[in-house]
Amino acid sequence: MKIGILTGGGDVPGLNPCIKAVVNRAAADGHEVIGIRRGWGGLLAFNPEDPDSFKKNLIPLDSQIVRTIDRTGGTFLHTSRTNPSRVKPADVPDFLHDPEHPDAEASDPRLRDFTPHVLQNLERLGINTLIPIGGDDTLSYGERLHTEGFPVVAIPKTMDNDVYGTDYCIGFSTAVTRSVQFIHQLRTSTGSHERIAVIELFGRNSGETSLISSYLAGVDRAIISEVPFDPERLGELLMRDKRANPSNYAMVTVSEGAHMVGGKVVEYGETDAYGHRKLGGIGEIMGEALKRITGENMIIQRLAYLMRSGAPDALDLMVAVNFANMAMDLIGNRVSGRMVALRDGTYTHIPVSTVTGGIKRVDVDELYDVQQYRPKVRHVLGKPMFLY
Repeated sequence: MKIGILTGGGDVPGLNPCIKAVVNRAAADGHEVIGIRRGWGGLLAFNPEDPDSFKKNLIPLDSQIVRTIDRTGGTFLHTSRTNPSRVKPADVPDFLHDPEHPDAEASDPRLRDFTPHVLQNLERLGINTLIPIGGDDTLSYGERLHTEGFPVVAIPKTMDNDVYGTDYCIGFSTAVTRSVQFIHQLRTSTGSHERIAVIELFGRNSGETSLISSYLAGVDRAIISEVPFDPERLGELLMRDKRANPSNYAMVTVSEGAHMVGGKVVEYGETDAYGHRKLGGIGEIMGEALKRITGENMIIQRLAYLMRSGAPDALDLMVAVNFANMAMDLIGNRVSGRMVALRDGTYTHIPVSTVTGGIKRVDVDELYDVQQYRPKVRHVLGKPMFLY
């Protein structure tokens, strides 16, 4: 059997160990693995008529090639946010610009659906099963291929931990670990200068990264994507925190997808293939507002890619390797259309269609105090390890 594997969306620590575990298990079971470069982009850009196209977009994988990749973070296959079902004219590979190409138009006339081309490439490459590793966007296209009849076994990863249907995604633990470390390190400068620190963390729609990081780091206040905040109220609370601190400083975290009451999420740039624009900047806006309200000087720090950089922690290593072996178990049993998952502390698998069946967000009533802008875990009993 020939297995294709790819990584899409943002990189996270744990991807390389996951790839390595798949390849080593496949070799032991007598299967072949081909790595697809740059996520779904590799299958879109592959031109079977061009001899150089294979090397640019694909790489045969064996145990020697992946021997040391688990020692670093990120993905050595590279990644992209390509969605072959929604390709902008500017992103269409040159050899597919032929107006006579058989691929159908997408619902948006400005976009084209190259799924038939992707399926044809999979057939020409002799790939029998695909393992996409990604978040809800990447896996939603995997689900599309499943509905087209192509065997898919999905592995969830995202530092936001917001793939619907699983309690845990590869990359989340390391992102929280990094965030807690940087928050504590920033205390030295914030306290030395007696300021208020505003720390912006990743988190488009789910504020779990900000919530859990602030919960574990003992941050004074935490603003999450799910709850609009009043800067006047936040300023009052932070000044109270600052005065109560013997070192005369205060700290607040904010999810990049957060917004003020009556305001909008800060977005910029063009929309990507999944309809998202870039986020980032709410920390600056919040810091300026707080300085105007409180008169205090600010330290404004956007952690951004530092949260997803470097090697994975032990938990992400464990989950990455176990998810890989579960995926190979399914493939060995000729089972497809599934996503490996952790639910109620147990490894399992669920229909890949679950990814598009709901939205995973922080349970505000259970985990957050909307008046005090801080984590408030009302009940721990019966909750998953990371509380939601």
